[in-house]
Amino acid sequence: MKKLSDTLKELNIKFSFPIKIKDANGNRTYYEDSDGDWSKYEYDVDGNTTYYEDSDGYWSKREYNAGNQTYFEDSNGSWSKREYDADGNETYFEHSDGTKGGTPRSAKACEGKIVEIDGVKYELKAL
Repeated sequence: MKKLSDTLKELNIKFSFPIKIKDANGNRTYYEDSDGDWSKYEYDVDGNTTYYEDSDGYWSKREYNAGNQTYFEDSNGSWSKREYDADGNETYFEHSDGTKGGTPRSAKACEGKIVEIDGVKYELKAL
């Protein structure tokens, strides 16, 4: 990515370091210092950081649902997945290092379904 300072110089626009840019919500979207180090940020509508990138080549991506981080991935090859219940409690996690915990949503595929046995209806729940 081309540094903002290089673009400003080409356009003969005066500036000083550090260069700091924020979005309408006050979230930092760009930062560059006099050493040439820069970082770029992107956010979702709730203000959660969804993307980060810097001049060293590092980047990370995140996804959220109802404010809970559900996915993370970075340029080092690390990743994680998380699932949450309706109350926001973590019910499952899985990491690139092989660790897992909880019960994945796919294992609860029948939860909430209604079955009828001998004329009586029952709602299935996972234990």
